[in-house]
Amino acid sequence: MSEAKAVEISNNGPVTSRSLISDLKQLGVKRGMVLLVHSSLSKLGWVCGGAVAVVKALEAILDEDGTLVMPTHSGDLSEPSNWSNPPVPESWFDTIRKTMPPFNRAETPTRGMGVISETFRKMKGVIRSDHPQVSFAARGKRASYIVDNHELEFGMGEGSPLARLYDLNACILLLGVSHKNNSSLHLAEYRTDFPSRRLCRDGAPISENGKRIWREFVDYELDTDDFETIGRAFEEVFPPIVSRGVVGYGKAVLIPQVELVNFAVEWMTENRK
Repeated sequence: MSEAKAVEISNNGPVTSRSLISDLKQLGVKRGMVLLVHSSLSKLGWVCGGAVAVVKALEAILDEDGTLVMPTHSGDLSEPSNWSNPPVPESWFDTIRKTMPPFNRAETPTRGMGVISETFRKMKGVIRSDHPQVSFAARGKRASYIVDNHELEFGMGEGSPLARLYDLNACILLLGVSHKNNSSLHLAEYRTDFPSRRLCRDGAPISENGKRIWREFVDYELDTDDFETIGRAFEEVFPPIVSRGVVGYGKAVLIPQVELVNFAVEWMTENRK
């Protein structure tokens, strides 16, 4: 959505830090939460202060006892033979593997995560997990526990920040986005042995002992096609623990991660073939 469109939908005036805090509290965001946020700034309307204002509003509520977490994925640092949107010529593969700059927690930008996540990852005191493709960034009381020791293989499985968030009974905030963006459902994929689950070979440029290398690793082929269906089904089955509302001018949903992941495991076991 363009900035002009964001202005257009803001028919009751601009969104401010104060109004964001009020909306988020009404939704159920509380002090001390561990909160994983997926977001779209433009869907909130015209925000005075932009992404910085959103981050500050969230952290004003969470306070020093809480922890704010966001996805900082960089899926372009990956095996080029797996690319499909768009694909590149096979003759390019070796060049890409040999020359793509290595993942750097401070420098590598996010891809497709939105401006709020990209702004958050660059803020002072934010720490980012060391995964070249599916990193997460966090700031707050439990940040180190969440992002440290992110395993390269099976990057959103048991050795990932998603699993640490599960251990901490985190909540998920979908801020202007849908369950299609809900990365916690990937954790359910790793915990479900459905018949169509397939391993794949991947790779990424990383730094090891001060040198750039191309590291190959194994992961599962992940699929978001049914995430919307799973999310809607969860909301229908567990309405008392799902909070829906409006933040700014955008739809927002607050969900407990443990219950969602457990439900998704059961759903995938029954429905994925």
